[in-house]
Amino acid sequence: MSDTTTETKSESGPNYKKTVNLPKTGFPMKANLIQNEPASLKRWDKLDDKAGLYKAMRNKAQGFDKKFVFHDGPPYANGSIHLGHLMNKCLKDFVVRSKFMGGYNTGFVPGWDCHGLPIEHKVMTDLVESGKAAKLDTLDDDTRRMAVRKECKTYASKQVKLQTGQMQRLLTVADYENPY
Repeated sequence: MSDTTTETKSESGPNYKKTVNLPKTGFPMKANLIQNEPASLKRWDKLDDKAGLYKAMRNKAQGFDKKFVFHDGPPYANGSIHLGHLMNKCLKDFVVRSKFMGGYNTGFVPGWDCHGLPIEHKVMTDLVESGKAAKLDTLDDDTRRMAVRKECKTYASKQVKLQTGQMQRLLTVADYENPY
C-alpha cells in the first residue's frame, strides 16, 4: 500500500502535527511542579504571612451587615488528608470566599474530631506493632486506660498539626491559628 498522505513518518509512526490546527501558546508543556511549587508556596507565604489574608477578610467583614455562619463537619485527626478532604475543604473555601465577596460577614474556623474509634484503633495498632502493647497488659485497668488516652492525645495532636499544614498548602482561607 502506498503512502498518499503528506505527513512524514517518524520512528514512532506518522507525524500528524501539521494536520491539526491548534493554537500556539507561551505556556510551558510541563508544569515542573518540583521546581515551581516551592517558589509558589514562598510567594503565598510572603503575601499571606500565615493567616494575613484570613485576618484581612475578617477585618473588612466587620463592616458587613449580613452574617453567614458556616459550620464545618470536622475530619478525624487520623492521618494525612486524602482526595475526599481536598474536595471537602476546597468546596467549603469556595463558599466562604463567595459569601465574603457577596457582602457577608463570614468566617471559617476549622476543627478536628480527635475522639473515637479511628484514633484509638490506629494507636492500638501502632502499640501492637511496636511491641509496647504487651507492656500495657501488665498495668492495672486505670493506669492502662490513662496510658492509652495519653498516646491517643499525642497522636491526635500530631495529626492535627500535619493536616493543618496540608490544608494550608491548599491555600484555603481559615482561622488555622484558633481551631475548635
